[in-house]
Amino acid sequence: MKQKTYFENHLRNAIPPALFVVIVMWVVYWADFLFIFDFHKLGVLPKTIEGLKGIIFMPLIHAHSDFKHIINNSVPTFLLLTLLFYSYKDIAIKVFFGSWLLTGILVWAFASNKGSFHIGMSGVIYALAAFLFTSGVLRKYLPLQALSLFIVFLYGSLIWGIFPTSPRVSWEGHLMGMLVGILLAIYYRSEGPQRPKYQYEIEKELGIEPPDLEGMYLEQVRLQEEAERFKQEELERLQAEQQLNQEIKIVYHFKEKEDEN
Repeated sequence: MKQKTYFENHLRNAIPPALFVVIVMWVVYWADFLFIFDFHKLGVLPKTIEGLKGIIFMPLIHAHSDFKHIINNSVPTFLLLTLLFYSYKDIAIKVFFGSWLLTGILVWAFASNKGSFHIGMSGVIYALAAFLFTSGVLRKYLPLQALSLFIVFLYGSLIWGIFPTSPRVSWEGHLMGMLVGILLAIYYRSEGPQRPKYQYEIEKELGIEPPDLEGMYLEQVRLQEEAERFKQEELERLQAEQQLNQEIKIVYHFKEKEDEN
């Protein structure tokens, strides 16, 4: 049997939660057609007691009169949640529900009350996109930085959604979602995947003094210079002795033996 790769195992665990959320969105969208109750009233109505329930239900409600609304939210929801659960599996649930609840709370607290309910998953989408981008930048870890660039490539145009370009678009929900994503990335920057540490960083944390590489290098240079100097001095001494031996002349005098008689 072929063993599944690391990528396949993690992707297999990341897809189900993302798919589950999208299915729930479509079930609620379908239920909106079946019941007489107007589901859009489950959205956030800022600064009202009635609108508090929208903090929980807002992301699940989509305009049944505009099919593009749920279509446009389904694809990025599935993709961003898959990336979140794949890359940040240890904190993915906390980030997702934090994005869900905090975005709703900020919309309820700070959005202007014009008698309109804020509905849709787009605020959470902005939070997830902002989290994935900001977290990758903060962690300085190459795979997550690549993910940040991927998010910019796919959803860089989302930035225009935080401005009031259309009366039917909850730009305040987009803005609050983006702020929530950035704050969550900062808050959880020490949790989840981290950049591998170099040996010197580990030694520094453990209080181990790193070797004095510069001092070791200078000492090695000094020893080499002394060896070269000693070698040169020895060579000069041998040359001097050789020259001295060549200058010495030995003269022998023979004295004849005198007769005894």
